[in-house]
Amino acid sequence: MTTLQSVPAPGTRPTAGSRPERAETRERLSAATFDLLVIGGGILGISTAWHAAQSGLRVALVDAGDFAGATSSASSKLLHGGLRYLQTGAVRLVAENHFERRAVSRQVAPHLANPLTFYLPVYKGGPHGAAKLGAGVFAYSALSAFGDGVGHLLSPAKAQQDVPELRTEGLKAVAVYGDDQMNDARMALMTVRAAAEAGAVVLNHAEVTGLRFTRGRVSGAELRDRVDGAEFGVQARLVLNATGPWVDHLRRMENPDAAPSIRLSKGAHLVLKRTAPWRAALATPIDKYRITFALPWEDMLLLGTTDEEFEGDPGEVAVTEGDIDQILDEAAFSVRDNQLKRELMTYAFAGLRVLPGGPGDTSKAKRETVVTEGPGGMLSVAGGKWTTFRHIGRTVMNKLATLPGRPLGEDMEPQSQLPKRLPLPGIANPRAVTHRLLVDGPAPGPRMAADTAKHLATHYGSLALDIARLAEERPELAERIHPDAPEIWAQVAYARDHEWAETAEDVLRRRTTLTIRGLDTEDIRGKVENLLRR
Repeated sequence: MTTLQSVPAPGTRPTAGSRPERAETRERLSAATFDLLVIGGGILGISTAWHAAQSGLRVALVDAGDFAGATSSASSKLLHGGLRYLQTGAVRLVAENHFERRAVSRQVAPHLANPLTFYLPVYKGGPHGAAKLGAGVFAYSALSAFGDGVGHLLSPAKAQQDVPELRTEGLKAVAVYGDDQMNDARMALMTVRAAAEAGAVVLNHAEVTGLRFTRGRVSGAELRDRVDGAEFGVQARLVLNATGPWVDHLRRMENPDAAPSIRLSKGAHLVLKRTAPWRAALATPIDKYRITFALPWEDMLLLGTTDEEFEGDPGEVAVTEGDIDQILDEAAFSVRDNQLKRELMTYAFAGLRVLPGGPGDTSKAKRETVVTEGPGGMLSVAGGKWTTFRHIGRTVMNKLATLPGRPLGEDMEPQSQLPKRLPLPGIANPRAVTHRLLVDGPAPGPRMAADTAKHLATHYGSLALDIARLAEERPELAERIHPDAPEIWAQVAYARDHEWAETAEDVLRRRTTLTIRGLDTEDIRGKVENLLRR
């Protein structure tokens, strides 16, 4: 194995999608002084690493677990303007969110995001009247420049044609608006890939065991590889703490007396098999501030979310029986009972929202980004929304530019260095990719199944063609992982070689949909582990 003695020069790019062995990556991380070390591989850290590498900085990105292994793969899977923010008069915020949502779903990642129509049912005795919600969705669509159509009211009968399990008893009207949906883990992984292609050196399953200090300033970190136990260090001019729910834990490594800067709110979700096709999502008001979602997603139904303060170890967050009861009870406001049977549940997951510290109900707290600078110069950033991940990355870059001894040169302004709509890898029209996969399927033998072709196109974009080539070269990789899921074994090999997958959990939970479908059997896990070790 060739040992690299330095990281690539700023602006150079490794072979697209290449995945060096972990020992080689550790050597690259240890051998040079980086401009920026990002600790934390959630979307906030990933986005910052992407923007920083694109600006020409030498960037390292590490995470103690998998990329998007915690909060960033436990969201409601939405890119949205934030309809509920209109309730508080945050008109400018909604407009900004819509701008970012459209940029991501139209120019940055149209292969990974899908437009989704939302029905907001108005029931007799509900917290809002039809006139108010009708005006609200009209204003919401206006703030999006009517890019998703005009918000309006719809009859219950018409709504039930699109959502057959819609509860119609006491239903007075339905307000209609548009937002976008995604697979959050896939979006995060594509952003990691974009950062790596821009020159960032990235490593998951690498835990920070301590910080390095030079003359009282944080100058890097000591790490332990959780895969093989190897210890190594990274030297950097600036360290960014983007560890999400663990942000205060790392801050206390810098300063044991650091006061808490955040609080945590748990959001739980359920995944169920659908009893019928849904052509729209439901967003049902529970009270004046909270909405419960029922979303068609990955051929399943996603229900949620809860919003309650969480105290304790973020690594132990889990869905409780109380969470399940609450989600099903709240969904029952607008979804018929036959769609909410427990035997239809295939998966449940919970994530932690990072909110600014302070009192009050977490459901009313602002979803804003918290940025603090410690006495050793480490910058800590937490919070924000999935929808605005590009904006947060640029914001952090601007903050870095103002710091003493900043890694950016005097003539280098991050905003001017970055195309505002820089696309993620694989950008392509999913329908065109699907057609190509079906027409140019693996040969000899039958062409790729239609559901597999569509799945690959909407999760990888044009990179799906690389997976198809793998399946063609090795026919055993063209087989389905499970007969009830569209994924094929070539995706596991691809995840191993090009997407930093190290464990069966990495593959089954975040690089495929086997876990959320309830299909990650012990037999399949064993076969995945074997393929990852080859």
